[in-house]
Amino acid sequence: MEAPVRWPRPSRLGAPLEVPQAGKLAEGLRALGLTSVGALLEHLPRDIREARTVAALKVGEQATVAVQVRKIGARAVRRRGMKPLVEATVFDGTGSMRATFFKQPWLAQRYEPGTRLVLHGKTTERGTFNVAHHALGGDWNASHLTNAHPTPDTPGEIAHYPATEGVSSTQILALVQGVRDVLRDVPETLGAATRMSEGLPDRGGALAAMHFPRDAQDREKGRERLAFEELLLTQLVFMRRRERRGQSTRAHRLNEPPGLSERWLKESLPFTLTGDQRRAVETIGKELESIRPMQRLLMGEVGSGKTVVALYAMLRAVEHGLQAALMAPTETLAEQHFATLQQLLGAEPVPAALLSGSTPVRRRTDILGKLESGELGLIVGTHALIEPDVRFRALAVAVVDEQHRFGVRQRAALDEKGSQATGGEGPIGARPAPHVLHMTATPIPRTLALARYGDLDVSMLRELPRGRQAIQTRIVAGEQARARAYEEVREQCGEGRQAFVVCPLVEEADPADRGSSGVGAGGEVELRAARAEYERLAKGELKGFELELLHGGMRSREKQDAMARFASGKADVLVATTVIEVGIDVANATVMLVENAERFGLSQLHQLRGRIGRGEHRSSCLLMGPPGARRLRAMVEHSDGFRLAEIDLELRSEGELVGTRQSGLRQFEIACLPQDAALLERARARAEVIAATDPGLEAPEHALLGEAFEHAFGAGASEPISA
Repeated sequence: MEAPVRWPRPSRLGAPLEVPQAGKLAEGLRALGLTSVGALLEHLPRDIREARTVAALKVGEQATVAVQVRKIGARAVRRRGMKPLVEATVFDGTGSMRATFFKQPWLAQRYEPGTRLVLHGKTTERGTFNVAHHALGGDWNASHLTNAHPTPDTPGEIAHYPATEGVSSTQILALVQGVRDVLRDVPETLGAATRMSEGLPDRGGALAAMHFPRDAQDREKGRERLAFEELLLTQLVFMRRRERRGQSTRAHRLNEPPGLSERWLKESLPFTLTGDQRRAVETIGKELESIRPMQRLLMGEVGSGKTVVALYAMLRAVEHGLQAALMAPTETLAEQHFATLQQLLGAEPVPAALLSGSTPVRRRTDILGKLESGELGLIVGTHALIEPDVRFRALAVAVVDEQHRFGVRQRAALDEKGSQATGGEGPIGARPAPHVLHMTATPIPRTLALARYGDLDVSMLRELPRGRQAIQTRIVAGEQARARAYEEVREQCGEGRQAFVVCPLVEEADPADRGSSGVGAGGEVELRAARAEYERLAKGELKGFELELLHGGMRSREKQDAMARFASGKADVLVATTVIEVGIDVANATVMLVENAERFGLSQLHQLRGRIGRGEHRSSCLLMGPPGARRLRAMVEHSDGFRLAEIDLELRSEGELVGTRQSGLRQFEIACLPQDAALLERARARAEVIAATDPGLEAPEHALLGEAFEHAFGAGASEPISA
C-alpha cells in the first residue's frame, strides 16, 4: 500500500511538438497532421527498415544507424555551383566510419562533436556512408533502434513511417523517440474485462510495441491490439445506428395470416423453392410481423432466386392493402425485374407498374396518381422512384437491388417515402419507415459483410435451382484458340442457341488501324470496343448470323428493342458491354465470350458467366485473355461465387469490392482484411456483448471507449441508419 502510484496524465498528449515553427520540417509535420505529441504517437509506422551497427553495414545496402559525432567539418568541392560537402567521423559501440552530408554546409556548425545522430543512407565501396536522411538522436544508442541487442554480425529492424515533403521517416523516428516517455500517459480505452478475455495488451504498450518493437512477434501483438479496437468501434457504430433506427422509426406490422402470398407460393410459382429460399422466406416473414423496420441483406449465387424471395416480401405488403417498391440502378435491370415479376405472378391479380426516366408523361402521371391513392400496390423502377413528386399512400416494403450502386442520400430518399405512410403503431414521435430488403447479385465474403454491412442482418442463397446447368469455363489465348472459340459460337448458333460477346469499351479509344487479332502496331493488346466488334463480327467470323448491339450509351428505347430481339430469339448474338452484367435471363443463351477478360474483376466475370447456363443445354464461358492471369485461372477452377469473392478480396483491398455504405465510415487504418478475419469475428462478438449490456457506453468501464467512439466517428455515429 505504501508503493508509489503514478497516475497517467493524458493532458501531456495534447502538448504541441517542440520543433521550430518555421521551415520545411514544421510545414511537413502540419501536412501530416502531426502538431501534438498525441498525434505523433498515433502516427504509426507502415513498415520496418534494416537498422544496423557501424560494424554490420554492408556495401550498397540502405540502412539506419545510431551514432555519435567524433569530429565534423566542411570540404569545398571543385565543381562550379556545388555547395561544400560536410564530412564527419561518427561512431557507435562497434566501430567508427566517415559520413558524408550533401548540399548542407551549415551542418558542420549544427552537429558539434558529441552530438548523437540517427542516419539513414547507403555505404559506398570506399567505406563512406552517404547520408540520405538524418535527425538528432537524443539519448539513443543502437539497442534503442533495433529489435534485439545487435552485434556486428546481427542486424536489427527500425520503424519506417509515412512521410512527406519536408519531413523524413528518420526525422519522425527521432521525434517519436523524444516523446517516448509520454506513452505511459496514453489512456486505456478498452475495459479490463475486454482486455483480459481477448488477451490484449494495454493501449500504451501496444503503441510502444509498434514504434519500438523488441521483435516481430511483439510488433504484431501491438498491431493486433490496435486493430481489435478499430474493428470493435466500427461494429459498435453499426449496432448503435441499427438500434437508433429501431427506436426512432416504426414500420407496418404485417402480421395478418398469409393469403395471397401463400397461394402464390403453393399454386402460382412454377418451381419448388430451394432450402435456402425457404429459410430466407421464413426469416423475412417473421421480421415483417414486427413494428421494428426490417433491415436485411439478401445475397447469393448468380441465378439463386433472390427475386422470388423479394417478391414474397412485396406480396406480404400487398395482401395487407399496403404498397411495395423495388428500386434498381439501371433501366435495363428495372425492366428485366418487372418482366420477371410479371412472369412469376402468373394469373395473380396484383396491380403493378414500371416507372423510369423514360416513362411517357401521360403514363407517368397515371402511375403517380395510383401510387398516391393506393390503387397501385406494386411498383418497380429506377431512381425515378425517389423523385419529389412520387408519393405513396402506404409504402410498407422497399427492395433495393444492387444497393451498393446507390448513394447514401438516394437510399435515404427511398426510406423517407415511408414517412408518407399512414397508420402503424410505435413509440410516440417515431417516424414511419418501410421494411427494407437489400439485394446483391455479388456474393460477399462474411468478412467483408461484417466490415461493411454490420448494420444489416444477412441471408445467403448458396443453392441453385434445379435445372441449372454446369458451365464449362476456359481461357482462350492465341489466334488458333480464338478461331476455335468463334467456331464454337457458330456451332451453337447453328443449332438454334444464342451467344453473348462482351467487350470492355463502347467505343475505341484510338481509331488506329487494327486487325482481327486486336494487336496494335506496337504489339500491345488493344481493348475491344462493342460497336467496332459488332461491325467486325457481322462482316467476319459471324457473318450470316443475326447480331444485336447493346451498351449503356444507347437510348432507352433502343436498349429495350435490342434486348427484346435477343430475348425473343430473333437475334443470335448479343454484342454488349457489362450492361448485361445483372438481370438478363435468356435460357437459350449457351455461350459467353468475354473480350479482354483480364480487365474485369472476378465478381464481374462471375456475374457475366451467370447469364448463361439457365436452360437445359450445355454452356461455355470463353475468357479471352492471358493464360497466366490469376483471376482468370480462378474462374476456371471455381464456380462458387462466395469462394471467388474471397479470392477477389485477397487480390484487391477490402474497400474496392463495394463502396462504403455509411457516410463517415473510413477505410481501416490498422486492420487488414481478409487477414484479420478472425480478429473481426472476435470484435463483433465483443461488440454484441457490450451493446447488450451498455449500448450507450455510459458505464465507468466504457467511458473512455465512448470517448474514442465519438472521436473516431463524430456526432454522426449516433444517427439512425436509413434504407
